[in-house]
Amino acid sequence: MPTDGLTLDALTLTQGDFSLSADLTVPEGQTIAVMGPSGGGKSTLLSGIAGFLSPTSGRILWNGQDITPAAPAQRPVTMLFQEHNLFPHLTLAQNVGLALGPSLKHAASPKVADALSRVGLETLGPRRPAEVSGGQRSRAALARILLAGKPLVLMDEPFAALGPGLKQDMLALVDETLRAAGRTLLMVTHDPADARAIADQVIVVEESRALPPTPTAELLDNPPPGLASYLGTSARARSSS
Repeated sequence: MPTDGLTLDALTLTQGDFSLSADLTVPEGQTIAVMGPSGGGKSTLLSGIAGFLSPTSGRILWNGQDITPAAPAQRPVTMLFQEHNLFPHLTLAQNVGLALGPSLKHAASPKVADALSRVGLETLGPRRPAEVSGGQRSRAALARILLAGKPLVLMDEPFAALGPGLKQDMLALVDETLRAAGRTLLMVTHDPADARAIADQVIVVEESRALPPTPTAELLDNPPPGLASYLGTSARARSSS
């Protein structure tokens, strides 16, 4: 069994009547798109890796170490949700500073200033989330991810609500910063253009299974039937909107 990166060893995750299985390895430092039909289990997969959902069987390993029993905060994992999870009563600097610990004093840290600068928010630290745009909130959430420094990053459609131009800017920023740090990324997306833009490989989640990663171009040029049907439906929906 490979020891470098993320290994899901005969893993089964169950939520109510739904069960998802996964037996795969993601090499360390890779960017992986997670794709598949709605309701197929993509968010369930990320919740299991992050520790928010306990497996019914199998193991989760990072660089050969079994992290299955570890609480979410003790895992080498940080997660960015679509709604960004910024606290509305805190400034952007205070939100980003939470990556360093629960004290709001971290907002004054030079590390927070550097993280905000890296995402182009160097002058907006004193503002609250409601006082900035959606794209700026996305950048603040990304700054917190960067500052957390954990080697495995999970993103669940974090930029789906953004316009095409801003989304591409955010994807480029994610690709540049995480690759430079050698961090591993699993990103749920419904858009094949996102996968082609930054993903080395794609994990397809369909029919209650998360399949092993496949090189992005190879998969999207010749998708399996379930993904092909879903992508065709998605493409028609986008063209009619």
